[in-house]
Amino acid sequence: MLAKRIIPCLDVKDGRVVKGIHFVGLQDVGDAVELGRRYALEGADELVYLDISATLEGRKTFAELVSKVAGAVNIPFTVGGGIRSLEDASRLLDAGADKITLNSAAIARPDLIGEIASKYGRQFVVVAIDAKSCPDGLWRATTHGGSRPSDKELFSWAREAEERGAGEILFTSMDHDGTRNGYPCPVYATLSDSLGIPVIASGGAGSVDDIAAVLTEGKADAALAASIFHYGQYTVAEVKRQLAGKGIPVRI
Repeated sequence: MLAKRIIPCLDVKDGRVVKGIHFVGLQDVGDAVELGRRYALEGADELVYLDISATLEGRKTFAELVSKVAGAVNIPFTVGGGIRSLEDASRLLDAGADKITLNSAAIARPDLIGEIASKYGRQFVVVAIDAKSCPDGLWRATTHGGSRPSDKELFSWAREAEERGAGEILFTSMDHDGTRNGYPCPVYATLSDSLGIPVIASGGAGSVDDIAAVLTEGKADAALAASIFHYGQYTVAEVKRQLAGKGIPVRI
């Protein structure tokens, strides 16, 4: 069985890592490079950096940050936020990122997935889906940091993204993001069963039990977490030791 991955997520605004609940109420939690270095030393399998400074200047600053991160960590890291073209993706990959993640731009122009995958390979392309449950029982994807609804339904959009060249799906439940109340495991299990590419679970980690549940019951290939690491509730190493003790395969 393949080892499950533990991936700290770092939302970056103006070079600093921030965290909120349901994507709002952002608080500063530390320096982006130093936190990444710490998590790598603790045994993180990968890192995800998401630029939430959407301005052109913010993207320039983010590319500079990516170069600094590449020089500071020895594990793969994925970057996203504001990537709207092949050129945007190239800038960040050339700066040292191992993968890029697409969200709003992929919904606006799905061909972008294939354009980047064709040039760099699908292993470089992660499609992120921020979705919330709706009164009609469907999970619908949102754009622009969760602020705008789209016409994309979670499962069909994930399958389309895979067909277009995505190498992984990063699904964040907006209903659970930042709450530390656990992941919607049945939704992740359905998503994982419907795809042939890895699924990364995001949004809701409050304990090792929550992570264990989404990696087993939810069938996710990796768990993304932020709050539990940023605020010192757990170290990455502690999470991995406890998961291993539960019989879940992880790299120690």
